[in-house]
Amino acid sequence: MTRQLIILGSTGSIGVQALEIVAANPDRFTVVAITSAGSQPDLVIEQARKFKVKVVGVNKNADQIRAALPEVKVVDGPNASTEIAAISCDVVLNAITGSIGLAPTLAALDADNRVALANKESLVAGGDIVTSRAKSDQLLPVDSEHSALWQALIGEKKSQVSKLILTASGGPFRDRSDLESVTVAEALSHPTWVMGPVVTIN
Repeated sequence: MTRQLIILGSTGSIGVQALEIVAANPDRFTVVAITSAGSQPDLVIEQARKFKVKVVGVNKNADQIRAALPEVKVVDGPNASTEIAAISCDVVLNAITGSIGLAPTLAALDADNRVALANKESLVAGGDIVTSRAKSDQLLPVDSEHSALWQALIGEKKSQVSKLILTASGGPFRDRSDLESVTVAEALSHPTWVMGPVVTIN
């Protein structure tokens, strides 16, 4: 059975990796729509062509994308991802960065789409709202830490679990035990990832 996907944040690292999985399994997935901030219009155009998407959402550079993809519906503006997340499909991957991802998460849930959630800010900013709107098994955690916790609980009785511990896998303080004198500059010096100040500090 082919699953219909919508990928929000298709040009970010998670979106790109998801599309690599789709490309490796063309008989299992169809990409219905993709969204991006639009700061990489050439990549959006390339993705739309490669995966034959019917709808593209962007915040900017919409005219350039429309000109290159006349057969594709281009939704533009700040609510593009929210509008597209409400299109009926099997799974919406929310790989948008920041609290702007909350509205698309809610739109996808309200449309009865399953949500593969990499946008942890949806839960940070609106956890109670998101979980109250989600039906059983409608939210699937796909961000690394969330997914690790979820997978650790599969097959376990929640009543028998008193604590889950996430160990640090790296970062600027990996080999440091005293964290009281940490500066913002040190916290922003991640040895592996360049995620911007908000995501890095969070």
